[in-house]
This record gives sequence, structure tokens and C-alpha cells, in this order.
Amino acid sequence: MDIKFSNVDGFLIIELIGELDHHSAEEVRVKIDDRIDRDNIKKVILNFRNVTFMDSSGIGVVIGRYRKLKNKAGHISVVEINKRVDKVFALSGLYKIIKAYKNVQEAMESM
Repeated sequence: MDIKFSNVDGFLIIELIGELDHHSAEEVRVKIDDRIDRDNIKKVILNFRNVTFMDSSGIGVVIGRYRKLKNKAGHISVVEINKRVDKVFALSGLYKIIKAYKNVQEAMESM
């Protein structure tokens, strides 16, 4: 899994590329947490446009970042979710706690 970070107007935009599964979840968690802590980030947008697969470990990564940001009075949202990942989000109930948007711009305007 590759991760691309960009800071735009106080938002940390994280583009995930590849499979978010038990093989990559720990590395993804560590890299995202490091960036959140180092830059004192409170607004995160996870872009799932290029995620080809996600399992329960990926759900754990998303929920963990949600909790981390909630403890800092921050916010997290997800964007550009494809059909495969959408199914995982829907079945796991992630949409009940994390808002999804069509694109980064829409998410930034709503947070």
C-alpha cells in the first residue's frame, strides 16, 4: 500500500493506494498517526479512490483514526469510495460514525 499526504488549508488529505488489509494496516496506522501528531492535525480526509481491497484490519485503521481525532476535538471524513470499499463501510456500520463525500472539495466545504 502506498500513502500520499498533502496539507491543504489545515486539512490533512491522505490518498490510499492499493490494498488496506492485515498486511498493510499497521504500517498505514503508524504513518498516519505520525503525521497527525507531528503536524498537530485536527481535520483528516481519507481518499479511497485507489483502494482496491479492504478487510477488517482496514476498518480498524479507520476507526482508530476516528477515535484519535475525536479525542483531539478533530474530524475525519472519507471520499471517493468505490463499490468494493463501499460495501465494507456499509456492512461494518462505519457510515454511522464517519461521513462520506463525493470528493475532497465537498468534504472540505462540509467540515
